[in-house]
Amino acid sequence: MAQQLKDAAAKMFKTASSRAGSGGGPSIPPGASTAVGAIAGAGVLAYVGSHSYFTVEGGKRAVVFNRLTGMKSTVYGEGLNFNIPWFEWPVHYDVRTRPCNLQTLTGSKDLQMVTIGVRVLHKPDTNQLVQIYRQLGMDYEARVLPSLMNECAKAVVARFNANELLTKREAVSAEIRNDLMVRAKKFNLLLEDVAITHLSFSPEYSRAVEAKQVAQQDAERSKYIVLGAKNEKQTIITKAKGEAQSAQLIGESVKNNPGFMSLRRIEAAQEIATIVASSGNKVYLNADSLLLNLLGDADDKFEKGMGAKKKGIFGR
Repeated sequence: MAQQLKDAAAKMFKTASSRAGSGGGPSIPPGASTAVGAIAGAGVLAYVGSHSYFTVEGGKRAVVFNRLTGMKSTVYGEGLNFNIPWFEWPVHYDVRTRPCNLQTLTGSKDLQMVTIGVRVLHKPDTNQLVQIYRQLGMDYEARVLPSLMNECAKAVVARFNANELLTKREAVSAEIRNDLMVRAKKFNLLLEDVAITHLSFSPEYSRAVEAKQVAQQDAERSKYIVLGAKNEKQTIITKAKGEAQSAQLIGESVKNNPGFMSLRRIEAAQEIATIVASSGNKVYLNADSLLLNLLGDADDKFEKGMGAKKKGIFGR
């Protein structure tokens, strides 16, 4: 490179001298060629000094291409690095983790259409940057990841039913991650995380699921209605048995103890007297009607009165 600059400067000097000798321009003073050579040398030194090193920023790595030998096998880390001017130049790679999103439409195991969104955090293998540059270049992400993510997502979703995609979401994500890691490793790419960001079904399937849920809720409601009816039936049966048993006990008490009815009449008389006494109105009623006649002949009078009424009715 330096020799080329010197030859160019010498050529310019000869052209200027020939023009000056022919009278077509100003004369060049002696020693001008030496000054031009010095300027050319200074330019060469400046060029060499400014292109003999390069800086790799944080989170990046660099590989170097040589005009004579091709790609060098060394991967240069962060900081100041040296190279041969003009013969070599660096290619910088960002090795920090970056996201890649993909949303695709695919089918499940039970032939339901599913829209799934996958987000992948990835980065290149820093030890294989030379090979990545040779095979994929700088835009390795756009060349490889979309097709790999699309293929792996569709392959995994096809192994599950539509309802399993919801109930086994973690397992689906793990299988997509494992498949992607195996496929991406062939291209020297490293995956740090794979997540399902979106999962939706066709409108027909959503309506079918909603109708199924409504039917299940109606079935559960009917089940509780039947259970309530059974409990109510059992309550009625128990109540009837209690009343029958109570009537039987009362009958036996009346049969075995004639004073049982007198005791019940006294209790009824106490209750009626309490109601009448607490009322603010004046009440004039027959004591026999109010069961307040507690004398021993009350039952006989009541029976005779009932017998007379029956006789009058049947006598006619």
